Amino acid sequence: MKQRIGMIGLGCPKNQVDAELMLAKLSQDFAIVGEIEDADLVIINTCGFIDDAKQEAIEAILQCVELKQQGVIRKILVTGCLAERYQNQIKDEIPEVDGVIGLGKNGDIVSVCKELLSGANICDFPDKYDLPLEGDRVLTTMGHVAYLKIAEGCSNNCTYCAIPSIRGKMRSRPVEALVAEAASLAANGVKEIVVIAQDVTKYGLDLYHELALPRLLRELCKIDGLRWIRLLYCYPDCLTDELIDTIAEEDKICNYIDLPLQHADKTVLRRMHRAGDEESLLALVKKLRDKIPGVVIRTTLIAGFPGETETQFETLERFVKTAQFDRLGCFAYSAEEGTVAASLDGQLDEETKRKRADLIAQTQYEIFCARQKAHIGKTYDVLVDGFDEENLLYLGRTYMDCIEIDAQVILSTEEELFPGRFVRATITGVCDADLVGEVIV
Repeated sequence: MKQRIGMIGLGCPKNQVDAELMLAKLSQDFAIVGEIEDADLVIINTCGFIDDAKQEAIEAILQCVELKQQGVIRKILVTGCLAERYQNQIKDEIPEVDGVIGLGKNGDIVSVCKELLSGANICDFPDKYDLPLEGDRVLTTMGHVAYLKIAEGCSNNCTYCAIPSIRGKMRSRPVEALVAEAASLAANGVKEIVVIAQDVTKYGLDLYHELALPRLLRELCKIDGLRWIRLLYCYPDCLTDELIDTIAEEDKICNYIDLPLQHADKTVLRRMHRAGDEESLLALVKKLRDKIPGVVIRTTLIAGFPGETETQFETLERFVKTAQFDRLGCFAYSAEEGTVAASLDGQLDEETKRKRADLIAQTQYEIFCARQKAHIGKTYDVLVDGFDEENLLYLGRTYMDCIEIDAQVILSTEEELFPGRFVRATITGVCDADLVGEVIV
């Protein structure tokens, strides 16, 4: 009988792809179980980006420690960004953990698990650039949606961000490998590909010495079976006319742009090591709306960055009100050790940071509600994601909403639907953040 492996996956979609690659390797030698209580060994694939993510990871580890002490599980292995970032500290502070490995050890996950289950303790942190970027995957998304990680790491060096120190410099995967992987996913029933990297707009710069995302996208659009291609995340610096035109011209590319802008005040942006200002960013938003019909723009912002004055925060508030983003998330600045921003003068107190983030969120909520109501009476293609057993309702998404991030469409129909099917639905109302739609085809 095979020994059983369970996994707790935390963090961003990029980390999720890493987990899927590990699960595929593990499935050849172990039984993969859905409930950690059924496992002999539990892997916690952690995020270590910001304080909230670190706390979530630590809570998951401590949950497994309790299960181990109760005799429910035998071994605990910590992987992912928290492991890469803090390495031996995890084992020193939580000795009940049996193994901690860095990103560069992911390719040896099978041998690591075998050694742990044989009684060994492992702390191993090879070169992070040994992280596997390709291979078979066990999808942890719904079967009709998959992430396609086109690059690893980041070379932007934003002053608030620990990603370059955790994941290393940006390294792009070859176009041919990505097209082959996407074609394989499509052949296995995937209808929507979500293209991900820390900054997709710089794809290819390291490998081809040019911005190659438009070329990659046009190749992906040729794949039979794919219906939607969605982009996460497009930084403003390299949103070229060629890329904008590619999004506008290719029917399979969703008119959806996740544009992490972080702020609008020029001085704050420079302290972040980011380009732009209120005027140029508003011009970019207008350009996207002029060139891409029905484009949905999502952004993320940081409130309370070191040195942010009341006037600079007011610039951010004004920017949000003027830009009228379709979706927006605002985070209170989190000082991450080892980053440049953590040592900047002018660190703000937690109450001020939270208050400012809440004010932006409140402003955006009113904008979001108004924009959602504007869809009533319109008809859209909706991708069916599944069935809500509790409320006996089908759920889906339009091109305007990304899986696991945005809102859904609550579908009204007498017809039986299945995940992965596209239907036409007329929007009849709004329920909380979600749209309500009546299926017509």
